[in-house]
Amino acid sequence: MNRLKTLLMVVVASGSLTACSGLNDTQQRALTGTGIGAAGGAVLGAIGGNAGLGALVGAGAGLAGGLIYNNVKENEQASYNRGYNADRPR
Repeated sequence: MNRLKTLLMVVVASGSLTACSGLNDTQQRALTGTGIGAAGGAVLGAIGGNAGLGALVGAGAGLAGGLIYNNVKENEQASYNRGYNADRPR
């Protein structure tokens, strides 16, 4: 029975990963942050006695972190582009 559950989880996980192929950078970073936050929150919540609540809180924190990281990367790229274009001959 455990092998069947493991196989089912692998199939579902691989199927959900292929659904992420058409996302833009912002969506990808938000989704990644949410997933990592949910996983970490579930682990900490399980230690504290409520894995579901931990996953929910972790997902929210991960989403915020992913969007903040995206903002930093977009600003970094914009700064690079401004510097690159300022040095180009016209």
